[in-house]
Amino acid sequence: MPLQVAVGYSSLTGPRERNEDYCGVATPEGAELDNKGIIAAVADGIGGHKGGREAAEYTVRGLLSDYFATPDTWGVPRAIETVTTALNRWVIAEGSRNAELSGMATTLSVLVLRGRRFHAAHIGDSRIYRLSEGRLQQLTVDHIWEHPELNNVLSRAIGLDPRVLMDFFDGELALDDRFLLVSDGVWGVLPDALITQVLLDHPEPQAAAAALASLALAHGGHDNATAVIVDVLELPPAGLRDSLESAASLPLPHRLKAGHEIDGLIVEEVLHDSRETLLYRVRNPRNDQQLVLKTLQPGMAGDQDACAALLMEEWRAKRVVSPNFPQIVPAEHRSCLYYLMTWHAGATLQARLDADQHFPVGEVVRLGCALLKAVGALHRLDIVHRDIKTDNIHLGQDGVLRVLDLGVAVSLAERKPGDPIGQAGTPSYMAPELFDDPVPLPGHDLYAAGVALYHLLTRKYPYGEIEPFQTPKFGEAVRPTRWRPEIPGWLENILLKAVAREAKDRFETAEEFLLALERGATRPIAAPARQPLAQRNPLQMWKIVAAASIALNFVLLLVLLR
Repeated sequence: MPLQVAVGYSSLTGPRERNEDYCGVATPEGAELDNKGIIAAVADGIGGHKGGREAAEYTVRGLLSDYFATPDTWGVPRAIETVTTALNRWVIAEGSRNAELSGMATTLSVLVLRGRRFHAAHIGDSRIYRLSEGRLQQLTVDHIWEHPELNNVLSRAIGLDPRVLMDFFDGELALDDRFLLVSDGVWGVLPDALITQVLLDHPEPQAAAAALASLALAHGGHDNATAVIVDVLELPPAGLRDSLESAASLPLPHRLKAGHEIDGLIVEEVLHDSRETLLYRVRNPRNDQQLVLKTLQPGMAGDQDACAALLMEEWRAKRVVSPNFPQIVPAEHRSCLYYLMTWHAGATLQARLDADQHFPVGEVVRLGCALLKAVGALHRLDIVHRDIKTDNIHLGQDGVLRVLDLGVAVSLAERKPGDPIGQAGTPSYMAPELFDDPVPLPGHDLYAAGVALYHLLTRKYPYGEIEPFQTPKFGEAVRPTRWRPEIPGWLENILLKAVAREAKDRFETAEEFLLALERGATRPIAAPARQPLAQRNPLQMWKIVAAASIALNFVLLLVLLR
């Protein structure tokens, strides 16, 4: 059952000649409803002669269209903040270009219902209320100056400042929740008790919205009166994974061999056979296209978590449209639980190392640039890979580097607050802080990328190989020139910065790391400062102090015996 709502709205001009309020609601269906949700917004324009109306209308229209153009993997706050930042720049620019619109600005209150949660964003003095179990709660805080001579003067609004500072908050939805978005032409006239009574007396949202707007004007309101009401009628399953339940109920295919057929696809080869997953190279006889089919081991049948995780991996991979990743191929009328992706001839970097392939410095730099472009593409989608390593980096016969396996990746859109996150990744590629706190961050992928490039050059790891379940101690990273003296100093500095023990000493973004590689020797980065021996190797330092102390005491003893 998808999320279902009922909506009502009303916007009255009142004594004013022009209505400078604007409201809108978007109620998508299908996958867009699951991924983006329902969005409602109210804006109250302020400023010049007619600039307030233009600012309010453009902001709401732009938000309701551009919000759905943001990546599905983005969290709601990031999507709204990105869109409103661009809208804010337009409002400021338009006001500066056109004297008639000078000073144009608008408040903005936004409500998004997605899954079983609501998300809200707010700037200015329009408001969002929630009526739950007969109790009215104001969710927003008015952004006005608290000064006797500055009554009802906005301290924040779209168009007032180059930097948009919105309030964000969220919470769990409940059946029969009623949300109210209003301009100050309503709440500034009607007390909360009267608003509550109107909402309780009018079960239909359209009637309730119309009653609030007209009642505000009847009580002497001199401003535009706008009200939007959204009632929650049905709630979807508990999360994005649960919304895929129908697909997860498909049976797992039996173990396949070369020559077997599944849904019209011919199996040609088993590519990978692990404890939980199976990968086959298959061929579509209709167009002779070779594909990769990924599924679970037959023994995983009945494991709902594993089935949902496989479908989430497909959901995630569909949204990564980049030449540096295998692309998802639609599987029509599948009878079993699996997904398809493009197949590319070649081998992983680790397979090439195992085959004794040597990688020159220039080739490693080229591959590093491609790897960081791929990682950057993931991070712009708010996806953290969590298992970057040479085993998951594929170099095709076409010369294109592709990052594999999004099985343990996470994105903000699929996570709920408080969701447990287990350890993921390969120990030798894991940043030191991950051994204490497994919460994934984009910087952890950059650390792993640095280790991958280090390993590609030296076949070693900067802090030595770390075994599973080992509790490692991180001292000073071994300089790669110890293993390959011909590595240039500028590249060594980049690698040591990428794998620095402290997160604050590493690259902050994939773009920064990529720029350092592209500039190379023309603009080398500084060599990382070596840690004092007391921090790098406390035991060794105390051994030296003890030896020095013994030597000094021996000398003093000789002096005293003379």
